[in-house]
Amino acid sequence: MIIISKFMSIQRVLNNSECNYLGLKSSRIIVELTASFILLWFPSGCSEDSLDRLLPPVSTGLSPRKRTTSQCKSEPPLLRTSKRTIYTAGRPPWYNEHGTQSKEAFVIGLCGGSASGKTTVARKIIEALDVPWVVLLSMDSFYKVLTPEQQALAASNDYNFDHPDAFDFGLLVHILRKLKQGKSVKIPVYDFTTHGRQKEWKTVYGASVIIFEGIMSFADKELLKLLDMKIFVDTDSDIRLVRRLRRDITERGRDIEGVIKQYNKFVKPAFEQYIEPTMRLADIVVPRGLYVFVCGSQFVHSDILDYCYGYRAALASAHQAQPLPQTLSVLESTPQVRGMHTIIRNKETSRDEFIFYSKRLMRLLIEHALSFLPSQPHVVQTPQGQDYEGRTFHGKRITGVSILRAGETMEPALRAVCKDVRIGKILIQTNQDTGEPELHYLRLPKDISEDYVILMDCTVSTGAAAMMAVRVLLDHDVQEDKILLLSLLMAEMGVHSVAYAFPQVKIITTAVDKKVNDVFHIIPGIGNFGDRYFGTDAPQDWSDEETDEPSY
Repeated sequence: MIIISKFMSIQRVLNNSECNYLGLKSSRIIVELTASFILLWFPSGCSEDSLDRLLPPVSTGLSPRKRTTSQCKSEPPLLRTSKRTIYTAGRPPWYNEHGTQSKEAFVIGLCGGSASGKTTVARKIIEALDVPWVVLLSMDSFYKVLTPEQQALAASNDYNFDHPDAFDFGLLVHILRKLKQGKSVKIPVYDFTTHGRQKEWKTVYGASVIIFEGIMSFADKELLKLLDMKIFVDTDSDIRLVRRLRRDITERGRDIEGVIKQYNKFVKPAFEQYIEPTMRLADIVVPRGLYVFVCGSQFVHSDILDYCYGYRAALASAHQAQPLPQTLSVLESTPQVRGMHTIIRNKETSRDEFIFYSKRLMRLLIEHALSFLPSQPHVVQTPQGQDYEGRTFHGKRITGVSILRAGETMEPALRAVCKDVRIGKILIQTNQDTGEPELHYLRLPKDISEDYVILMDCTVSTGAAAMMAVRVLLDHDVQEDKILLLSLLMAEMGVHSVAYAFPQVKIITTAVDKKVNDVFHIIPGIGNFGDRYFGTDAPQDWSDEETDEPSY
């Protein structure tokens, strides 16, 4: 009966006309949510929130500091073992066949008083959604850096951290908007001991769902516009005080008198003035006395996945009978090049010979690609004391990024030609149920946005994996005209797909085959390059683009 009454109270909140404050319509979300409510009941009198358990034990030593910095957490889908990390699910395409973003990330905003249980609710949402690539963004990361005078006030518990002016809303809105748009962002890490930001900011990328939580989550009009779902966590003030005592004493090294002083002077008045009134803006209210996680998991699932199906098929049906683009450069088909292609395309070629001639061809491809990098005149003096007018690379750095696993075989050729080149990796695999590419893992060097990037994959059929990799680089602010896509063999379809979506990307290969069959294999092709190179057995539904292999 308690749960039913609470459920009815939530429905009344959802039907309240005040939910459309500032013209923010949420009727579609509410309709979907009411069809798929999930309630998790925890009695308010449970032992973990009792006063005896929340107050720290008497100790002669200093209180341990478990966490003194703000937290921002990314939730990639993975399974950890003692020896390795296995990525179990990937991020489906977040863009269309034109290379532009088709849908933004789904943002869930959590608001509530200090120590109301917002983080706990956020974790329950993550568990219930079961959606890969979830980012948990905390408002604590966006406290303003305090001046020396303000730091002195904070040390005496006389600085108000529970006022809207304590937060950098400009930076918060900017970062959340970029994250919602699928861009890579750097999030500050706030240190509660120094009341400043740490030097190293945390890089976050690839969010399908963003869970944003904070005491002032609903306090800014621009911030409200970015939230697709708004949840208010309403917890009894006594419980919040006890939780705050436990957190600030055990995790932030503060004394009990200072915590109570700050609570009575700033926290409680701020809740009544700034936080509690925003409850009317919420689509869902977590009521007093129990935790209720209410989330339209089916809605979020369908909202994320409804644009993923048919992406690769759309690439296959486009650009037929079109001339090859001007951004394509094919290595001159000399007798030497054709001879190497003859060997590596031959199904009877041994693995040793396949590797040897593939490496030779890769080296020629890399050398050819470097001729497209910008250069400038440079004069040097020869051992004979004479000037030589030559040329040198005109750019900051060159970075190589391989699309795993086959693209990794091109790294030695790049390292042999470019000294001290930085290397990044992207793992893209085909979803066996949908047939679409999915992003599983990426590791890119710092400040890659300033570099010329050589993107490497041994074969490109439809271009689905290559387009996803290019989109990842663009999301990390790499300039499109600074990306060079290299492949030993491409299909015309893949060339057209990449060139149409990204007309400034330079496409470089040693050969282009005309056809792709109904299962996206290049014809006549080269077979599964990764299996032939590494000596593994190809699955029955292998793909030229090396995106359907299991994680390793």
